[in-house]
Amino acid sequence: MKNTATDVLPAEGGLGNEPLLAVDDLHVEFVTRGGLVKAVNGVSYTLQPGETLAVLGESGSGKSVTAQAIMGILDMPPARIPKGEIRFRGTDLLKLPEDAKTQIRGQRIAMIFQDALSALNPVFTVGWQIGEMFRVHRGMSKRDAEKKAVELMDRVRIPAAKARVHDYPHQFSGGMRQRIMIAMSIALDPEVLIADEPTTALDVTVQAQIMELLAELQRESNMGLILITHDLGVVADVADKIAVMYAGRIVENAPVFDIYRHPAHPYSKGLLESIPRVDLKGQELYAIKGLPPNLLNMPTGCAFHPRCPYRQDNCVTDVPELYEISPVRNSACHYWREVLDGTDG
Repeated sequence: MKNTATDVLPAEGGLGNEPLLAVDDLHVEFVTRGGLVKAVNGVSYTLQPGETLAVLGESGSGKSVTAQAIMGILDMPPARIPKGEIRFRGTDLLKLPEDAKTQIRGQRIAMIFQDALSALNPVFTVGWQIGEMFRVHRGMSKRDAEKKAVELMDRVRIPAAKARVHDYPHQFSGGMRQRIMIAMSIALDPEVLIADEPTTALDVTVQAQIMELLAELQRESNMGLILITHDLGVVADVADKIAVMYAGRIVENAPVFDIYRHPAHPYSKGLLESIPRVDLKGQELYAIKGLPPNLLNMPTGCAFHPRCPYRQDNCVTDVPELYEISPVRNSACHYWREVLDGTDG
């Protein structure tokens, strides 16, 4: 007898020894006219209920591609996943039939996209778009779905929600559109929420409000949160642990305060030193030299070596493993001890 989607969905309830979400040795490639692009190259991380994992790195580091693989929204082809697992409550999502993935997507794992204006449909009201989650997945009537939309708009603190439920996306500010995206993502009480650059293009005050809102919603439901960003300054107060990505690999992972106090990879160190600080007023802001590598023409050895102040000869020839610094911390740098000590390599 053929299994239905319900038969293969991961069960709710206790997790035992399994994390809520586990990405294990994930590889994602894109077949392009220029050649094979290895966008994600052996990424592994875990997420527990109520935990916040910040995934950091510059554009092209593989942060968003990993998230899209978790959500099952990569265009395949040109994308392909030759290796790895994505386990949600112990079930490998990559092995599920498409109808089972559809039931999980949006209901149990949800995503806030980077550009709210592009993600929202300009020809439908925000109430209709939020309500669609309930009409499609819960079979609600239009009237009941609209009531739920108003409740969610209130929950994410959109003023005069009942009056604005019939407004269109362009009638809202950037910060309010982002709140609408958050309302859509939490509509069905997901267990995992992925926020992809949720504060991009927002001013500092609105950024803080959005991050505070996400933290509050997380506390209410104990959901796991993956926060994707390039800005270390955004995550200090909300993240439990950080995974730093560069050129498709995780180059350092650690509890948040370990990285802030003593980074163990030159790239993490450079990101931290490039954050504006009040005590450095009037001084030139640090910038990491050079540019991220072309994924079609990767450097030999450590991908970061062309930009690295700690570079030695073996960095040019040998790809560093992810060295274990402690049971909760790793660094993909041959000279992580020197980086920790703050001495030159």
